[in-house]
Amino acid sequence: MLTFYFISDNEKSISAPPPGEEAVQPSPENTPQATLAAVMPTPEAEPTAVITPSPAVTPEPEPSPTPEPVMSPEMTAAPEATEAPDEDEAGGKADSPASGGSAVSGLPEDASGETIKLNFAGDVIFAGRVGELLQKNGYAYSYAALDGMFKKDDLTVVNLETPITTGGVGAADKQFVFKGAPEALDALKAAGVDAVNLANNHTLDQGEEGLLDTLDHLSKRSIPYVGAGSDSKEAYSAQYFERKGIKIALLGFTRVMPKSDWMAGAKKPGVASVYDSAEALKAITAARKKADLVVVVVHWGKERVEQYDAIQQALGHSFIDAGADLVMGGHPHVLQGIEPYKGKWIAYSTGNFIFTRSTNPATWETAVFQAECSAKGQCSLQLSPMYAELGQPVPMNEADGQLLLNKVESLSAGRVKINNDGTVMQVR
Repeated sequence: MLTFYFISDNEKSISAPPPGEEAVQPSPENTPQATLAAVMPTPEAEPTAVITPSPAVTPEPEPSPTPEPVMSPEMTAAPEATEAPDEDEAGGKADSPASGGSAVSGLPEDASGETIKLNFAGDVIFAGRVGELLQKNGYAYSYAALDGMFKKDDLTVVNLETPITTGGVGAADKQFVFKGAPEALDALKAAGVDAVNLANNHTLDQGEEGLLDTLDHLSKRSIPYVGAGSDSKEAYSAQYFERKGIKIALLGFTRVMPKSDWMAGAKKPGVASVYDSAEALKAITAARKKADLVVVVVHWGKERVEQYDAIQQALGHSFIDAGADLVMGGHPHVLQGIEPYKGKWIAYSTGNFIFTRSTNPATWETAVFQAECSAKGQCSLQLSPMYAELGQPVPMNEADGQLLLNKVESLSAGRVKINNDGTVMQVR
């Protein structure tokens, strides 16, 4: 029996801004595009499956931003439902598009025309123990167990959470400050990674100088980036790719920043923030007019929390309402659930990928999220389970992979069924 939670009608502020940020108002709750959804996953829905990783690696503390600016809203419990709900709080079908009618998330079996395949993976760092290991084993070590999977698709995107610089000044007020070597990008590109998201809480770990160096090193290697830039115009801009006649728009945003001055400005380097989502929604709408497929990569949520929250859900819905076809989240360092919404998918957290090892076993579990999409913006979704070993993702064995798929399904609020092959299906 599932329990659902509702935000009270008079709850207006759903998140505190980053420290030092007084002028920025939280969003999307005050925008017409974003209606807070009533259905929330319940922590006690199913027990968490613990997956035994291979091989064992001595754990170290999980990096964490200081301080964490995202806070949960107060919630009140709703009456228990006897079955998975078919209707949203407004009384309409939860997955009905604005134009009316029912929408099933996924690629129709009778879809005609060319389709493209996209891979999305989680957080990538080249610092600390990971950096030391890769300097010893070579930067190609991180991709050695993937069997070239990123070379077999049409577009691969990861969240690059390390400034790439030999200079910069490390942030003095953060517990974990990252810095990666430029040569790490050569192996990243050679492995088939086509683009990176920089909208996260580590991109300015080496200050504005480190960010500008990162942009320069990526540009020299022709690796497109989203979510950060030398000014706000660049940070909020989409990158466009054409594959098999299908035009893809990729955008990146973050709702996790240690300080408000990390936000990009008119003449200021920084990241694309969605503490106020107005600029992001405008960018998505503009991209919708130019592309067949609009993909948003977003940094949000709370670290090591497996249940996505109302802030994530409201933002994810607002992105799709503005024109996104696929929303891929990150930052929690653990996998979170998947939600179908108006015929589209929201994957709330892709977990770690090339990362260190914490003492929390849930951070050792990850997956590559694989989408097959049409020119009409319809996408199927499939998970490829992985162990996040120290600096190297490794495919899971069949038994552990099945446990992981069951776990992600249980975190999805009864909205999806995940088949044994990792294919995600909407529950109607």
